[in-house]
Amino acid sequence: MRQLIIIGSGPAGFTAGIYAARAELKPLIIASSVETGGELTKTTEVENFPGFPDGIQGPDLMIKMQDQAEKFGAEVLYDDAVEVDLTGEVKRVTVGNGTTYEALTVIYATGSAYRHLGLPEEQTLSGHGVSWCATCDGFFFRQKNIAVVGGGDSAMEEATFLTRFADKVTVIHRKDTLRASKIMQDRANADPKIEFAWNKEVIGIQGESAVTGVTLRDTVDGTESELALDGLFIAIGNDPRTHLVHGQIDIAPEGTIAVEGRSSRTNLPGVFAAGDVLDPTYRQAITAAGSGTVAALDAEKYLADLDPELLARADGNTPSEPVTASERVSA
Repeated sequence: MRQLIIIGSGPAGFTAGIYAARAELKPLIIASSVETGGELTKTTEVENFPGFPDGIQGPDLMIKMQDQAEKFGAEVLYDDAVEVDLTGEVKRVTVGNGTTYEALTVIYATGSAYRHLGLPEEQTLSGHGVSWCATCDGFFFRQKNIAVVGGGDSAMEEATFLTRFADKVTVIHRKDTLRASKIMQDRANADPKIEFAWNKEVIGIQGESAVTGVTLRDTVDGTESELALDGLFIAIGNDPRTHLVHGQIDIAPEGTIAVEGRSSRTNLPGVFAAGDVLDPTYRQAITAAGSGTVAALDAEKYLADLDPELLARADGNTPSEPVTASERVSA
C-alpha cells in the first residue's frame, strides 16, 4: 500500500508529484497509456508560463515537469485508471492491465477535454492554426483573419480577447441568436473587429501545414461556402474528466469536482482534486500547477494526522527505479 496515488499527468498532476515526492510521500503518478502530459502536449509554443521568457514547447514543458517529479522520487505509471473505489479508508485504483493499487490518499487530476467539432483536420492542424485557447495562442495571430466557433459566453470571451491581436474575428454560430449573456453579446456586437456568420457550421478545415480556410454549411438551406482564414478557435465547451468518480465524489453545478473553499478537499476524506477537473473558469497551465501544489500540501497534512499504525502500513512501499521522460523520448 502507498501513501499517495495521483491520477493524471498534466501540470496539476506533475506539480502535485513534485511537492509530494519532496515530502517523501513516494507518490505513484498514473499518467496515461497514450496522453502523458495532458492537453499541453498538444500545443506548440507556450509563452505565458513563468520562468521561460523565450517560450517553451508544450511537450517540452511537460517533460521537464515529469523529470522534476521523478528526480525527487515520484514513480510514473504509463497506464490508464479504469476504475476507482475512493470511499473507504484505503483507496483502490485499478488500471488498464488489471492491476489494483492501494493508497491512503488520492489526488484526482484528470483535467478536462475541449469539445471538438469531430473533423479529422482538427487533429492534423492542432497547433498549426486550430486552437482551443485564445489566451494561449492569440498572440500568434497578430494582424490575421481568424474565426471563433461557438455562441456562448466562452466564445464571446475568446472572440473579444482575440481582437487585441487579429485584424478581424468572425464568430461562426449554428443559429441566428447567441446563447451568451446579454453583457457578453453587447460587448461582442460593439466591437468593430468582430463579424458574425449566422446559421453556419464548420464542415471542413483547409490547409496542409497551416489553416488557410474553412468550409461552412448553412444550417437553414444547406448551401455551402468557403471562408478564408489564418486561424480557427473552437469554443463550444469543455468536459471535465469526472466519469470515474461519479457516485463517489460530489460534482459542482458546472460539472467539475466540488471542493471545500480554496482547498483541494473533496467530500471524501483523503481524496483531493487538482487542476482543470475542478476549475470551470481559468483552465491555464499555471493555475493548474498551483492547484496541484495545494492538493499535495492538503494530502501531506491529511497523512500527518492519520493513526501512525495505519500510516506505517504504507511506509514500506519503495517505488521501482523509474525511467525519466527525457530518457523515454530519446530511447
